[in-house]
Amino acid sequence: MDIITTRELKERLAELQGQEVSLQGWIRNHRKQKNMGFIDFFDGTCFKNPQVVYDNNIADFEKIQGFHIGSAVRVTGKVVPSYRDPETPEIQALAIELEGDCPEDYPLQPKKHSLEFLREIAYLRPRTRLFQAVFRIRSVAAMAIHTYFQDRGYVYVHTPLITANDAEGAGNTFTVTTLPLGEKPDFSQDFFGKQTALAVSGQLEGETFAMAFGKIYTFGPTFRAENSNTKTHAAEFWMIEPEIAFCDLDQLMDIEEDFLKNIVRTVLEKCPDELEFLDKFTGGGLIGKLTALAESTCARVTHEEAITILRKAMENGYEFQFEPKYGEDTAKEHEKYLTEEYFHSPVFVYDWPKEIKAFYMYQNDDGKTVAAVDLLVPGAGELMGGSQREDRYERLSARMDELGISQEAMYWYMNLRKFGGCTHAGFGMGFERLLIYLTGVENIRDVIPYFRTPMNCDF
Repeated sequence: MDIITTRELKERLAELQGQEVSLQGWIRNHRKQKNMGFIDFFDGTCFKNPQVVYDNNIADFEKIQGFHIGSAVRVTGKVVPSYRDPETPEIQALAIELEGDCPEDYPLQPKKHSLEFLREIAYLRPRTRLFQAVFRIRSVAAMAIHTYFQDRGYVYVHTPLITANDAEGAGNTFTVTTLPLGEKPDFSQDFFGKQTALAVSGQLEGETFAMAFGKIYTFGPTFRAENSNTKTHAAEFWMIEPEIAFCDLDQLMDIEEDFLKNIVRTVLEKCPDELEFLDKFTGGGLIGKLTALAESTCARVTHEEAITILRKAMENGYEFQFEPKYGEDTAKEHEKYLTEEYFHSPVFVYDWPKEIKAFYMYQNDDGKTVAAVDLLVPGAGELMGGSQREDRYERLSARMDELGISQEAMYWYMNLRKFGGCTHAGFGMGFERLLIYLTGVENIRDVIPYFRTPMNCDF
């Protein structure tokens, strides 16, 4: 008899009712009674899995009763209706064969485990219901991102993971070297003949391809040596970075809004069981939050207008821990007020102070701001950051001189402005930050398979 998956079983449930099937998977829980037993079975292909029921008429009843939680099994049985959930079938077992035993000290026993404990056994946590839901959504969201861009004519570009430039200019990079440790390095003698690092962004290289293909995107790992132990920071994470030629800031905001809503709608459509579980796990409100975002229209305000709104709120008695100031960055509490208290929707904040943004952003005529934009969403704050790129050679050159960025090292990037340059723009979004929003799971360590944070590089 051919093996089918629980996903196939769910999709063909009406057809397979009363039929004999075979499945392969693992035991999540095994409840034993004198004359029968119940196995919570899963094979990873579907979130809602069938319960396997057997009685003492089955061959090797005593042996089967000894099968441990975590063991791999092959089950053959009849598909019957479930009294617990009409949409989830039950298997009346005719035979249960052990594929791989599991000892009694298996860490994932049927009890509540803390997220901290599960991080210590990250190689096993994908077997839990929580992480089955999280990583299924991660997979669906990743595919939705590729589908969105591919369907709209974007070219997928693999930008280098080893680079000689620090795109953000912040210096938080991991050095890549073959030189002996503990010595003052002479990078001219190193493997690449110069100082190199793991990439913090694929944006600059992405721009070179946008000047050839018109619309491109990158989607891959990036690295930042930021010694931060917050819930939203990791040393290795994935970034989505589209770059679009002949695109200004207003057009970019249109693309960002359409992109985000498309991804959210796809997850709502394809992961209803996972979201239902996560909604309960996180205390409720997750599905409502995502549905509201998919149906809302994003507000748009300049940075100056946003600060004015925040300061008026203070004048009217609203208390912020940090005072909102013109010319300075906003805090999480400011983002929360704008999205949840004032606009009740996602908000684009654009035209940011030049001094707190990167060198490559288009300088506005006021001499004080750049054509940068952050998308703030209810319940998460900043989710995307983007800008129209500076396409005027002289302006870019002067800005790089101001910040002490080597034009000699970045000659190729400068040349894009000489060799058929045009108005262009792009944005970046941390994939894990999106997943925190989509799943309601608050810590970046729990939405990436193996987290890399300060003092953590296990598995």
